[in-house]
Amino acid sequence: MSITTIAPEQVNSIVWNQHQDPFEVLGSHLVEENGEKFWVVRAYLPKADKVWVLLPEEREEYEMKTVHHSHFFECTITEKEPKNYLLRVKEGEHERVIYDPYAFRSPKLTEFDLHLFSEGNHHRIYEKLGAHPTEINGVAGVYFAVWAPNARNVSILGDFNEWDGRKHQMRRGMTGVWELFIPEIGVGEGYKYEIKNYEGHIYEKSDPFGFQQEPRPKTASIVANLDAHTWNDQEWMEKRRNSDPLQEPISVYEVHLGSWLHAAADEPAKLANGELEEVVIVSELNTGARFLTYRELAEKLIPYVKDLGYTHIELLPIAEHPFDGSWGYQVSGYYACTSRYGNPEDFMYFIDQCHQNDIGVIVDWVPGHFPKDGHGLAFFDGSHLYEHADPRQGEHKEWGTLVFNYSRHEVRNFLVANALFWFDKYHIDGIRVDAVASMLYLDYARKDGEWLPNQYGGRENIEAADFLRQVNHLLFSYFPGVLSIAEESTSWPMVSWPTYTGGLGFNLKWNMGWMHDMLDYFSMDPWFRQFHQNNVTFSMWYNHSENFMLALSHDEVVHGKSNIIGKMPGDRWQKFANQRCLFAYMFAHPGKKTMFMSMEFGQWSEWNVWSDLEWNLLDFEPHAQLKGFFQDLNQLYRSEPALYTQDFAQEGFEWIDCSDNRHSVVSFIRRDKGSSDFVIAICNFTPQPHSHYRIGVPEPGFYTELFNSDARKYGGSNMGNLGGKWTDNWSVHNRPDSLDLCLPPLSVLILKLDRNKTAEVVEEE
Repeated sequence: MSITTIAPEQVNSIVWNQHQDPFEVLGSHLVEENGEKFWVVRAYLPKADKVWVLLPEEREEYEMKTVHHSHFFECTITEKEPKNYLLRVKEGEHERVIYDPYAFRSPKLTEFDLHLFSEGNHHRIYEKLGAHPTEINGVAGVYFAVWAPNARNVSILGDFNEWDGRKHQMRRGMTGVWELFIPEIGVGEGYKYEIKNYEGHIYEKSDPFGFQQEPRPKTASIVANLDAHTWNDQEWMEKRRNSDPLQEPISVYEVHLGSWLHAAADEPAKLANGELEEVVIVSELNTGARFLTYRELAEKLIPYVKDLGYTHIELLPIAEHPFDGSWGYQVSGYYACTSRYGNPEDFMYFIDQCHQNDIGVIVDWVPGHFPKDGHGLAFFDGSHLYEHADPRQGEHKEWGTLVFNYSRHEVRNFLVANALFWFDKYHIDGIRVDAVASMLYLDYARKDGEWLPNQYGGRENIEAADFLRQVNHLLFSYFPGVLSIAEESTSWPMVSWPTYTGGLGFNLKWNMGWMHDMLDYFSMDPWFRQFHQNNVTFSMWYNHSENFMLALSHDEVVHGKSNIIGKMPGDRWQKFANQRCLFAYMFAHPGKKTMFMSMEFGQWSEWNVWSDLEWNLLDFEPHAQLKGFFQDLNQLYRSEPALYTQDFAQEGFEWIDCSDNRHSVVSFIRRDKGSSDFVIAICNFTPQPHSHYRIGVPEPGFYTELFNSDARKYGGSNMGNLGGKWTDNWSVHNRPDSLDLCLPPLSVLILKLDRNKTAEVVEEE
């Protein structure tokens, strides 16, 4: 029987990679000619000399002919439909037998999937788009799907096809999603998308939904299986689900994994699947060292943080990024944990180990902007797909990055699903959303004439605000007990209020005002502090407007700002005392806590992303003592509910005296929500000690000195109150009873009423 005719245009559209649905031409097709029905199998195989169709069940073989083009093969089959047929391909002296990708027509994406995605409401779209190992008709392979609505053609590139875009041309479906199942490849395959626009320009792109990428400087995505890890954190996850984090102690150790600690470049690395040189990579400027892997960090970082007593680890952005020096804030792979430290399973192991050690994991998330790197999201399908076309809306010139188009449903869906993805697949416990102010204001870092107002003529980015509300609403709906923290530095109202009240829906907001006030205050000579008492007290005027987190972050120890201890005035002893005073006041003040690595032992130099922290400082007593100070401070914080259960309630805080600016002393009460317990904090912000300093207290009795930042074991002068003091029936601060205290220099005292000892005295009397 002769080969049925096919239009030359159809053949050419395949040969020139211009067909939007190659399944219309390639694969098997039922044809009727002259009243007779038969099957035609067509294949386009560049470089092939001869091809045969193999039917394993029938044990038959059909030689294919090249009627229309030297590499366009076809044959007819009169028997039943050829399903799961094989192709025997001869290329020169080599032969191979393969499954034909165009024999597998069943799409993985349903019309309902595409409908949800197009309206921005497919919350688990990452389970459909991207690269997914799967099985169709009993044949294992990988299903690929990518959104590129303005592309003329899309192909899949990889080692499996010699990076030849003609070999695996994808089919365009509704809403501009392209898809193809490639049999006989699997986990570990590197791939990219070859995207052509209508002018014929070609872009090679990483997968926006790729779960893994090659280590830099390579940029291909890698097929990954995110279900390979067996989780052992069920107890932690159940406890989290039934918790209210706002009433729990939250003390966060902020870490950049690539500069916390390195290993020698020739030191064997610990990975899930052996020593892989392509995964364990060397720091860009520190050529004598390599990054620790996620599993090595689990062995070293987790015990260190647990010993210090922190409740959470916060990781600077862990999503894939091309340049080490961006600290992770210019993300190129939103769904891929960075390959600098290992693969997805390794990162899951790290988080699992954190949970088994009662440590939560917070990840910095960057939905505000993305870099212009050619393999990334920028100009993805030959058009401004993820970003705005108008640079007055779509570019952050200050950062050299692009702004997401939050008004586009699919872009919003990409980001919303991404936030949910990290909680779903990696069990993280919180996100800290970077640079929220840059998202909320259309004129952020822009001069007049360089930005466009919203439809009401204002500067607010309404679409970005709606996007943040959607993210937070869904986040707490799916994952109760988690954290969503805003780094927001403006007066935008109700950032940490629930969405049903009109808020943005975060449950915490960094208190940038407190941070600036306190660093300004502590950097000045103590004599001048008497004129700036407002720096200390002002935060309580607005404290209850938001759920605040007090943060001393990486941003405060770079770009010439000096590390914390370097900001402190005075001689070496005073610098350490000032730093202890600052941190103790921070932990006594309402609000959850975040501190950047190196602050816990008083590193002198600024943070350097290219090298280790200065661990050698712990060989010197003052630095070792400061680390011990943090261990005790975290222990105190976690053991006293009065210091955390009512961070955001007016009933949880009460000034005793905030007006003694002459001595630069403040005193206040923190109250527990679940009991009548309270603690008293007295802060002396000058090097001048004060004896017989009297403060009024709520109840009479014996007050134990729980904590003294001036203790000898911390390197202080060891002044104090001999473990505690009894009250006198002496009215001070409008209270009938008071304490006569010794206030050490540059110190914070924490005292608590000992009800047992007080009761014993009452009984004796």
